[in-house]
Amino acid sequence: MILPILIDAHEDLAWNMLSFGRDYRRAAAETRKLEDDTLIPSRNGRTVLGWPDYQRAQAAIIFNTLFIAPQRYAEAAWETQVFSNADESRRLYRAQIDSYRQLCEQNPDLFRSVRTKRDLEAVLKPWDEAPASFPDVTHPVGLVMLIEGAEGIEDPGELEEYWQVGIRIIGPVWAGTRFCGAMIESGEFTRQGYAFLDKMDELGFILDISHMNTVSSLQALDHYRGPVIATHANARTLLKNVQGERHFTDATIHSLIERGGVMGVVMYNRFLLPDWTTSDQRSDVTLNKVADQIDYICQKAGDALHTGLGTDFDGGFGWPAVPEEIDTIADLQKLVPILVERGYQNNDISNILGGNWRRFLERNLP
Repeated sequence: MILPILIDAHEDLAWNMLSFGRDYRRAAAETRKLEDDTLIPSRNGRTVLGWPDYQRAQAAIIFNTLFIAPQRYAEAAWETQVFSNADESRRLYRAQIDSYRQLCEQNPDLFRSVRTKRDLEAVLKPWDEAPASFPDVTHPVGLVMLIEGAEGIEDPGELEEYWQVGIRIIGPVWAGTRFCGAMIESGEFTRQGYAFLDKMDELGFILDISHMNTVSSLQALDHYRGPVIATHANARTLLKNVQGERHFTDATIHSLIERGGVMGVVMYNRFLLPDWTTSDQRSDVTLNKVADQIDYICQKAGDALHTGLGTDFDGGFGWPAVPEEIDTIADLQKLVPILVERGYQNNDISNILGGNWRRFLERNLP
């Protein structure tokens, strides 16, 4: 079987570039060596991402985030990507947007911005024609910009500006805000939150319900008329002793499937085995835990058309807080034989690793 094209629906690249100076043109191994004897691995783990690793993974498309946290959730003085008011939020978002713009404009053979169906088709065409075989055959990786947590956007009217610069997906909340409750702050959608959703819908954004709590996720799915997804969330039912509402109940998963959405599975060990700690043996969490999450969503849907990957790699964690078999993103292809063993056909596996996200983008990008 030719390795399927991979699409990862959640990576915090700009946050890493601006927080730690990570250069994703490099291989993960090279970045790790450069970060030896620094504090970066203790703050964010060892990277599992890099352009050569994307090529080995057949990772054709990445949903790349703009992520800044409210100042009240900053855990340490080194955190620069935090805001306390709308002006700071706007400045930080602009810096992250500029970091992606420069990455693509200065390295068009490595990365390309994806804003439209036409952009998507152009990026995927060489991957369709021949798989990457690094270093002899390589292809540019497409980047689809996503705002993770829009707490810092003061006025929904600003959303038009973000649309114009290429944002296509927005997850309104991270911790919880004046819009609605989420994984830390409880609550349901407010009048401001509904107004924010309405403006998103008017402009054509894809809604990401990741980080919403049970009440707010169901309200969003009921209210929002545009396309909906969950870029990075797991099924709460499979997570014994899990605390909080970071992951989805069966009710939210069922409603997302009914809306034609796709749900990306997160690869953080503590989101696969809540009792896991960095002192545990990594073998406590393997790719079979990832396959369990994938299979659970497929069983709820009755098909393999509503789940994908949303790794959140380098998003506050890295190696070794990832499944045992993972050294870099290239190792996600090890899911293929695991899914085959569970009875999934080649077409199902291709859909799970990338095809479902691809069709969703083909339907919903402008």
